[in-house]
Amino acid sequence: MSLRGFATLNIWADDVAAATAWYADFLGVEAYFMRPGPDGRPAYTEFRIGDYQAELGIIDRRYAPAGAAAGPGGAIMHWCVDDLHATVERLLALGATQYQPITPHGDEGFITAAVVDPFGNVLGVMKNPHYLDVLASLKAT
Repeated sequence: MSLRGFATLNIWADDVAAATAWYADFLGVEAYFMRPGPDGRPAYTEFRIGDYQAELGIIDRRYAPAGAAAGPGGAIMHWCVDDLHATVERLLALGATQYQPITPHGDEGFITAAVVDPFGNVLGVMKNPHYLDVLASLKAT
């Protein structure tokens, strides 16, 4: 098997400390790891969140690879959430801006939305029945 599962999602920020504080407020947990840069300011912080304690890392944009996009775009990572509408409302209230409106996909209950955080990263959220089915089957064993 080539892809075994999501391990770490890294996003960029010009001000890692501010981004870490914003995500801590949104997530309701503090970052568990911080690595300072040469100037002593945070260069990398990391959260563990969700059912599988997935890693969300915030990296100082100075360390982005050459040619990395400066603005939002590219692939969207969607996080499964319990209440999509409330999550989107909260993200917008915290200063995120709409990137993709709440969008149903078919009639099986898959619904996505995405915002741009105040640091220029796309954050996707999703109602995903498949995720919940897999989670339930793992808990049943």
